[in-house]
Amino acid sequence: MSKTVTKTLQATLATPTAGKEQRLQRLLDTYREALHDAFDAEAGTMSAVNDIVTPYDLPYQAKDALKSYVPKLRDTYNAREIDDEHPLRLVNRAAKFDYSDEREYGFVWQTPQPGRGTNFWIPLRINPEQESLWFDLLNDDAKAGELRLQRHRTSWELHVTVEFSVGEPTEPDDPTYIGFDVGESALITGCALKRDVPRKPMLESGSRARHLRKEMFTTLRRLQERDAADWRVDERFDHYQNALTDIVEKVSRRAIEYVGSFEDPVIVLEDLSYIREQLDYGKFMNRRLHAWAFGRLQGRIEDKASEAGIRVEYVNAAYTSQTCHACGHLGHRESQAEFTCTNDDCHVTEFQADINAAANIAGRVDPWGESVPWEPERNDSPRNGSAGDSATVHRETSEKSSEMTLAAYSD
Repeated sequence: MSKTVTKTLQATLATPTAGKEQRLQRLLDTYREALHDAFDAEAGTMSAVNDIVTPYDLPYQAKDALKSYVPKLRDTYNAREIDDEHPLRLVNRAAKFDYSDEREYGFVWQTPQPGRGTNFWIPLRINPEQESLWFDLLNDDAKAGELRLQRHRTSWELHVTVEFSVGEPTEPDDPTYIGFDVGESALITGCALKRDVPRKPMLESGSRARHLRKEMFTTLRRLQERDAADWRVDERFDHYQNALTDIVEKVSRRAIEYVGSFEDPVIVLEDLSYIREQLDYGKFMNRRLHAWAFGRLQGRIEDKASEAGIRVEYVNAAYTSQTCHACGHLGHRESQAEFTCTNDDCHVTEFQADINAAANIAGRVDPWGESVPWEPERNDSPRNGSAGDSATVHRETSEKSSEMTLAAYSD
C-alpha cells in the first residue's frame, strides 16, 4: 500500500542578467495587473476570467493558472481585497527543468515567456536537502503541480509543488513509542518509551529560536516607530522568518534521524489544535509563546515521518509537563528544567522536566494503536494520582527512593 504526499520544492534563481531580470519583472507586473483586473471584475468562472486575461501579454501557463485561481479567491478564500505582492502562478506545464553536473548550478529552469521561441533557461540554487526530489521530478517519479515565482527585492524565489508516492506506515508488532515535547527552553525533546522505561532521550536547545524571536519583535517595533519604509519592514521580517524556517527544518530532520535509531518506531505528538485559544498568560508571555509556531515544527516532523514510512499518533496535551511519567501523580515543576514527583512511594524523586513530559506523551498511546483521550472525570486521571492516558503494566516500586536527573542520560 502507498499514499500520495505533497511537498513544496524551494529554489532561488541564480542572479539573472539585466535583460532576463527585466523580462522576469515585466512578466510578474503583467500577471499582477491581470489578476487585479479579473478580481475587480468579480469574474467567478474560468470562462469569465479567460475573457479578461486573454488580451494580456502572458504565457499560456500563467493565464491557465489565473483561470483556476481567481474564482477561488471569493468562493474558497472569501477574499474582499487582494494584496499587491502576489507571486506569479504557473500551471504544471511550466515545470520544465534540466540537469547537468558540468554546470556551476546543476539544475536549470526554462522560464516561460509570452510568444513563440521566447522562453529562456535560468540556473537554480536548490535546497540541497531536497535534491533527491528534484531528481525524482526530472525522472517522472514525482509529479509537478503549481509553480510560484516571487521577487524579494534582491532575489527571485521559485516554489514548485510536487506529489510523490510513499509506502503506508506499517503497524509494528512490538512498537517503540517516541514522544516529542515542543517548548520554549528546549525547542524539542524526544524520549523513547520501551516497556514503560524512558530510553536515550534527545534535547534540542531553544535558545537560538528565542533570541531570533526577541530580536525580531524589537527590530520590527523600532522600524514601525520610526515609520520605516514598508519594504524595509518586510525585508527584516523575511530575514527572521527564513532563519526560523531553517531552524525548523534542521531540528525536524534531526528528530527523524533520532527516531530512526530505534526499531519499529511510532512517533507520538501532542494535539495542539487549540493551543492558541487555551493559552492565556498575559500579553508578554502570549507573545513569546504564540510567536513560536509549535504546529509548524510538528507539521515538518509529520511530513518527514510520512516520507520515511513512520506512523504518527496524536494525544491530548493536558498535564504532560506536571505528571510523573512513572507513577502518574501530579508533581511540581519548580524550574524550567526540573520536575519533582510528590509521591513518596514512587522510585522517581527528581527528573529532567522536558524528558518527563516527552515520556508522558509517549505513554499516552494505547498499545492497540488508538490514542486515548484525556478525561479528567475518569478514575485513571492524573488528578487522583494514577496513570492517565496510559496502558501500562503494573510495576513494583523501589523500596529506596532514587534521584533521577538529566545526568542519568549523559551516555
